[in-house]
Amino acid sequence: MAVSPRLPALGARCRMDTSTKKRPIVMVAMGGHAFMKEGQTGTIDEHNENAAEICERLMVLVERGYNVVITHGNGPQVGHQLIKNELTHDQVPSWPMDVLVAETEGSLGYILQQALLNQLRSRKIKRYVVAVICQVLVDPADPAFSRPTKPIGTFMTQEEAEARHAELGWVVEEDEVRGWRRVVPSPEPRRVVQRWMIRDSVRQGHIVIACGGGGIPIVKNASGDYEGVEAVLDKDLTASLLATEVGAEFFIVLSDVPNVYIRYGTETERALNAVTLEEIERYIDEGHFPAGSMGPKVDSARRFLRAGGKRALITSPWRLPDAMEGRAGTHFVGKL
Repeated sequence: MAVSPRLPALGARCRMDTSTKKRPIVMVAMGGHAFMKEGQTGTIDEHNENAAEICERLMVLVERGYNVVITHGNGPQVGHQLIKNELTHDQVPSWPMDVLVAETEGSLGYILQQALLNQLRSRKIKRYVVAVICQVLVDPADPAFSRPTKPIGTFMTQEEAEARHAELGWVVEEDEVRGWRRVVPSPEPRRVVQRWMIRDSVRQGHIVIACGGGGIPIVKNASGDYEGVEAVLDKDLTASLLATEVGAEFFIVLSDVPNVYIRYGTETERALNAVTLEEIERYIDEGHFPAGSMGPKVDSARRFLRAGGKRALITSPWRLPDAMEGRAGTHFVGKL
């Protein structure tokens, strides 16, 4: 379904300076499931194949002259690392969450970097791809630290969960269907430490992969030093923050559906095409976007516009080329 004729095709008629510094910056956020499709086990071959597919779609942004920053989720991959921790804790030391996030930033960044370089080479486009391990400051007084809500790791029996709580101090909660699971805080991202390096790199025309998994959550301790914390960050909210910090004018969130819907899953569900900030805030207030699914994605688009961003888009990777022509996706603007 085409969007309103008042909303032109994105990037189609951009008048851009030939220098890389004058190109508009686009921030793209995609989930960790972009590397793993439903039913897959997460082999390296599957990761490479899926990365190649999604990077082929991302080339539409490069070919339209955007400078590109990409962030990605890491939920399934960190989950695998946690399983390894639990299976081998009596043989090798377990590593904390902040280090596991750093590990997956590096491994997924490499996979994505290689796929992007191959796509650029096949098109004879001369750009470099940079993957950055990013730390994100959070407030140690954030209420999330006293109310852990983000489930991570494997499911356990009640006996196993109680043992982990007693031995390791884990906070555990019960899922009535699948058992018990560890939960950790998910505080608000406040500042990306490497933001200026990312901004300068993308202005030089490099494609930058940054803040994988939402970035490594860190705080400043009593001595003023940085230290990691046992928490996870929402990658869409970190991406929205980073988009503002690097001066992006366009923010894209890639999801598993081509549009945002109101009354989703009901007989009266409706796909949103072009919406204003005022309209989307009304839909948020009406409770259309659950916290566990589309809520953070829509909120990240809203935050980007409120911070001065020009345009946001939520769509699936497979419909991105169509969405750039205005034929798919949910487009967010300050005003129509």
